[in-house]
Amino acid sequence: MTFWSQKSAGAAGPRPPHDPPPRVLVLTTFDLDEYVHSALRAGARGFLLKNSPPDQLAHAIRVVAAGEAMLAPSVTHRLINTFAALPEGLLGGTCRSASGRHGLIDSLTEREPQVLILIARGLSNRQIADALGLTEANVKSRVNRILTRLGLDNRVQAAILVHEAGLVTAPAHEET
Repeated sequence: MTFWSQKSAGAAGPRPPHDPPPRVLVLTTFDLDEYVHSALRAGARGFLLKNSPPDQLAHAIRVVAAGEAMLAPSVTHRLINTFAALPEGLLGGTCRSASGRHGLIDSLTEREPQVLILIARGLSNRQIADALGLTEANVKSRVNRILTRLGLDNRVQAAILVHEAGLVTAPAHEET
């Protein structure tokens, strides 16, 4: 897997501007952190493994096409663990602003923290709806309100916030 980078700019010419940027979903057999990091740095909005069930792939295509982010659950957990292991302050304002958002979680409605925790566990809107007895449209609306209220751009940021706030912990990594 090769992504455009500044190193290749001389050989390939300048990166063409996109307005809006393309919405890329990476589908691969390689469940490697280096590939995930490269894909996200290159602007991918999604990353799934080829062994994902067809309904999950179809859902990911719709999510990414709508401008949202979608990562395989195993990728989400590893990204959260990697982020949580970073020294405090390493990312400058990001850590500080995230810690300021912890208090905003208390301002959510009674149902919204439940939705937020299920987002952090990597569940799709459909799975959250099934777990909480809601409609998928209701969950989508709640997710949008949660992200707006907490000042977040996507579900990955929400998952990181939930883990930082200690509302859930990442499961221990299982060796395969």
